[in-house]
Amino acid sequence: MNTGIEKVWKCIRQALPKSGKTCLWLLKIILPISLLVRLLQYSGLLGQFSAWLEPLFSVLGLPGETAIVFITSVFCPLYAPIALISSMSLGVREATILALMCLISHNLIVESSVQAKTGSGFWEITVLRLLMSFVVALSLNWVMPHTGWGTVGVSISADRCDNLWDVFALWFLSSMKVVMTILCIVTALMILHYILEEFRLMRGLSAAFAPLMKLFGLPRDTAFLWLVGNLVGLAYGGAIMVEQVEQKKLSYKNGNLLNYHLAVNHSMLEDTIIFVAIGIPALWILVTRLIFAAAVVWLRRSYNHYVTQKTTYHEQR
Repeated sequence: MNTGIEKVWKCIRQALPKSGKTCLWLLKIILPISLLVRLLQYSGLLGQFSAWLEPLFSVLGLPGETAIVFITSVFCPLYAPIALISSMSLGVREATILALMCLISHNLIVESSVQAKTGSGFWEITVLRLLMSFVVALSLNWVMPHTGWGTVGVSISADRCDNLWDVFALWFLSSMKVVMTILCIVTALMILHYILEEFRLMRGLSAAFAPLMKLFGLPRDTAFLWLVGNLVGLAYGGAIMVEQVEQKKLSYKNGNLLNYHLAVNHSMLEDTIIFVAIGIPALWILVTRLIFAAAVVWLRRSYNHYVTQKTTYHEQR
């Protein structure tokens, strides 16, 4: 018993310095981006930008100003668009659609580069993720009820402030709320990560999830990396994934199938928690991504089967 407690305490001691560094890094992202949005709101430039993109994003059920959130997510880690969403006053319906777009297409350059080393092409995955962001958004806009939702983010926009002092006060209060929430989440997840490593639980968990792979259209030997991708994420779990492929524990063919799933659905634990923390329903995030990730893999498998059949037919002729 004492040994177990000591191991857990060791994990906490290891996690706290790293979570502190991570949170400082996140502050450098969140604070300037959220301040920029406040200043753009106050100046009226965000309103003009929104008007230009309103026709395109209205098809997705989103106001034009949310385009800046999606564009930011493509180039930055997920905490940047979360800071932006928290700086706007959006309905839960709109925020959920936007969250799914960002969940699929965030940090594209880094994460597509990781997936390019594990069986897929960089541009293949990048185009797939961008395309699926809009497919999922269109689908949600079609199926989600239009009434009965609350709001996410602040209730006051900076364009209603009388002076810059009020803008800074609004920015500081709303940003600190997001930062404290993220601080708690990141620390808890970092501790969990060390506990899973210390007690060597990942292999056992992956064995438990192996039967589920069949439902997703994935081979059983992808279960471990599927779990890594969904507990640790692509950016942090990339080294593990590359190592598994290099050691021939996963073929490039199966790695490519797994990448199609992870392109739509990865980092399920952390990403879901941080969006739920700002008021977005967990079930819409989880179920939607799992359904579309499975659909993408089964479509890819059908295409592979068609190509194989066609090649065989031509060879026999």
